[in-house]
Amino acid sequence: MKVDPLDDRIVVEPMEAEEKTKGGIVIPDSAKEKPVKGKVIAIGPGRVADDGKRIAPSVKKGDTVVYAKYGGMEIEIDGKEYMILRESDILAKIG
Repeated sequence: MKVDPLDDRIVVEPMEAEEKTKGGIVIPDSAKEKPVKGKVIAIGPGRVADDGKRIAPSVKKGDTVVYAKYGGMEIEIDGKEYMILRESDILAKIG
């Protein structure tokens, strides 16, 4: 299934949370943090400014990003989990 986000929305595939701490302690599923990193899968055309011009998103397909922990909306497509976020919910690109 193909997803075409609208305006300044971005589809991100979350990366799995760490299974172990740096010291080697295994983290149980109930204590894992919600993922905040992911890979950009699809982007919308950008938001429309007050003057009517479209402003292109600052991320591109394939970028790894950090996003707000409780931002966006979780969806499932073909059995995989994705997040649909506004560009403003993306905090940084990891390069």
